[in-house]
Amino acid sequence: MTSETRSVSYGQGEIEYSLTRRPRATLEIGVEPDASVSVVAPLDATDDAIEAVLRKRAAWVRKQQRYFAQFLPRTPERQFLPGETHLYLGRQYRLRVVEGPSKRTRLLGGYFVVETPSPQAREDIRAQMDSWYRAHARPKFEERLEASLLRFPDPQGFRPRHIEIKSMRQRWASMSPRGRLTLNIRLIRASTDAIDYVLTHELCHIEHPHHGRAFFEQLDQVMPDWRVKKAKLESALA
Repeated sequence: MTSETRSVSYGQGEIEYSLTRRPRATLEIGVEPDASVSVVAPLDATDDAIEAVLRKRAAWVRKQQRYFAQFLPRTPERQFLPGETHLYLGRQYRLRVVEGPSKRTRLLGGYFVVETPSPQAREDIRAQMDSWYRAHARPKFEERLEASLLRFPDPQGFRPRHIEIKSMRQRWASMSPRGRLTLNIRLIRASTDAIDYVLTHELCHIEHPHHGRAFFEQLDQVMPDWRVKKAKLESALA
């Protein structure tokens, strides 16, 4: 039996799940150690009935995901100390702090070099690096947006009306009904493949606002390996 990826809205977010239909009498929901959700449903179960059961069990699903999440690898909280590594476009760079009269941040070889009058002030170092990330995020995101649009048969029909970049706790990106694309600043730390996945995912929302069957069919068509890219993103920036 083949499975398909779907999602159901719950609270402020969504629960993504894989759906498999089999000749059985009852519907079964499972949460795997990687926090993924699987649903095995009877052949004659309607989509509405499946979603209704999922919403009813959503609190349990979230509880199981939180339980398994504590065992998943996590990116350590950065302390902004010399020798620490920081990501940019999926590559690790070691932090080098240099005392100097001006505030300047740059990539030099395999290092993030932060020049600052206050080399012991970690918050100043954090602020400088945040500014550097912001300065580099928009041009890179716009570059990858143009590349991602070419995946679609009518690129201009999928072009967002506006792009906003900001810090978000629980989402990599979002697309409003009016075509406003919001991107998480943390995404600049991810690889180009991961950025392309997030952008392509959101561009599909131009035509399909919800994560229904048509949405995932389109995503499969324009980016057949999106699941691999999604998994790499989540493992790298967990």
